[in-house]
Amino acid sequence: MASDHDDTEFGGELPESLLPYEAWMEDAYREVMLRALEHVSREGLAGGHHFYVSFRTDWPGVEIPARLRAQYPHEMTIVLQHQFWDLTVDRIKSCVSVGLSFGGVGSTLVIPVAAITGFADPHIQLSLRFTTPDEPEAAVPVLEETPSVQEERSEPEPDASPAVVSLDAFRKKGPNQG
Repeated sequence: MASDHDDTEFGGELPESLLPYEAWMEDAYREVMLRALEHVSREGLAGGHHFYVSFRTDWPGVEIPARLRAQYPHEMTIVLQHQFWDLTVDRIKSCVSVGLSFGGVGSTLVIPVAAITGFADPHIQLSLRFTTPDEPEAAVPVLEETPSVQEERSEPEPDASPAVVSLDAFRKKGPNQG
């Protein structure tokens, strides 16, 4: 079948986009992550679902215990599975907060959405990686507010300690990775 278009148009390198598709895709993936966190804050984790959340510890607005910041000066990963409480997504402040126990000591972590570098749900082999700008001033914009219902969580067992793991085993190449 003959074609009216020049085949070289589709056979070579793609032209540079004048539309910010990469940024739009990343915004959409961050929205998926936030909706998953909001859902779990209301309903709890179902079945084998659990989350790994990686974030930059050196990002402005990150609130973690000093001993964790010393141990993980650039990035760390938290696991939301059995022992966490008070998971909250604050869309106005554009941050996530959660209570976790580290070495038997309960702490509340506050993580700006722009500081989050990865999100995974290994139960379904979902893995998302996010870029963070070199300069925090160029951070991801605040996402629009959606209603969420918070439910209280019981305090964890004092001996529970979340694992800090690498996401390498769960990473898939996404549209923003070349």
